[in-house]
Amino acid sequence: MTDTTDRPDTTARAAELAARFPALHAPQYWSWGRYDARFSLALPPDELITNIHLVGFSEGRVVLCRDERDHWFLPGGTREHGESIESCLVRELREEAGARLLGEPAWLGAHRCVTDLPEPYRPWQPHPEKAWLWGWAEVAVESAPTNPDDGEQVVEVRAVEPAEAQRLLVGGRDAWWGELIGLAVELRERAAEG
Repeated sequence: MTDTTDRPDTTARAAELAARFPALHAPQYWSWGRYDARFSLALPPDELITNIHLVGFSEGRVVLCRDERDHWFLPGGTREHGESIESCLVRELREEAGARLLGEPAWLGAHRCVTDLPEPYRPWQPHPEKAWLWGWAEVAVESAPTNPDDGEQVVEVRAVEPAEAQRLLVGGRDAWWGELIGLAVELRERAAEG
């Protein structure tokens, strides 16, 4: 389910998608963590993956979370020490969206990040390089978020049409968020076609 190494070489496809989603594939600077980040369809080794986020589809709609700062985001978060990708994804979906996976996730790609900070965010994380893994999957929202004390406090979970998800995620942010949703929608449609 969570093996990020079993993926065929898709160089031509990667070039096509990079041209269609240029903001997503452009070099970025994430000032909040002083990260230079770059998205790629090529998946990083497991040991570099510190964060996992999901474009969850519920009956064709994208599941978004809103926190107490009125900030919309995709469910997901930081891996705990020794936690598998699958366990992190299951935990984060429950904590932030009250949701569960209905099937295996499909990986969209990852942002490979490098920081100039002297220490890692958490002591067990790789440093100075790390990766954020992005995927999509079918999900069911079954309850309220569990909102653990050490996480974001989610005040609303909403399943919206993809265009609305793009609008909400891009509001006040970089355009690549909208392109990430567009990529997930496209790859989900391709998967349905076989």
